[in-house]
Order: sequence, then C-alpha cells, then structure tokens
Amino acid sequence: WKLIIGNHCWIGEHVWIDNLDQVVLGNHVCLSQGVFVLCGNHNYKKVTFDLILGEIKLEEGAWVGAKAIVCPGVTLGSHAILSVGSVATSHVDAYGIYQGNPAKKVRERKIEF
Repeated sequence: WKLIIGNHCWIGEHVWIDNLDQVVLGNHVCLSQGVFVLCGNHNYKKVTFDLILGEIKLEEGAWVGAKAIVCPGVTLGSHAILSVGSVATSHVDAYGIYQGNPAKKVRERKIEF
C-alpha cells in the first residue's frame, strides 16, 4: 500500500523494493536487475537501534543500473541515471549521471528526440 508505480515501468529480476515508507516510481522508470530500493535504516548511535524511515521518489525516466542501491529519503530527478553498482545516499539531480559509493555526479545525460 506504500508503493505507487507509474505507466511503462521496467522492473528487472531480483529487484528488492523495501517499501517500509512510500516509494513512488514515475512513468518510464527502469529498475535493472538486482536493484535495492531501501526505505529503512537503523540509528546506530542509539542503544535502542531505532528504525529510521525515508520516502523514495524515482521521477519520470529515471534509470537505476543493475545492483545499484537507493537509500532512504533519496529522490532521483527526472531522467537521472544511477549507474551499475552505485549507492545513492542523497538527492540525484535531473538528467545527472551518478556513479560510485557514495554516488557522485560524473556527467549530464543528453537525450535525443
């Protein structure tokens, strides 16, 4: 009930959507094989190890590469790319291509019409 999937989305094999909080996939979003979308984490600073939740939004045309991880509270902007094996720990700009752990912007995505 906390998962909204737009039109024409692609969800590859072995994708894990841990929607403890709201997850929104806009239209034409691609989650490649083995992607993890994680809405929860734990507060390691507290002895009670409290659960921390954060909504995830993948805006229209966003693409998450194989084995990449989207962390709690992250938004991937329109047509952004999170490349293979990368970890998004903070906002990913629209049309940005991000790579690494933590993911950093490496270039702009150019779309041809």
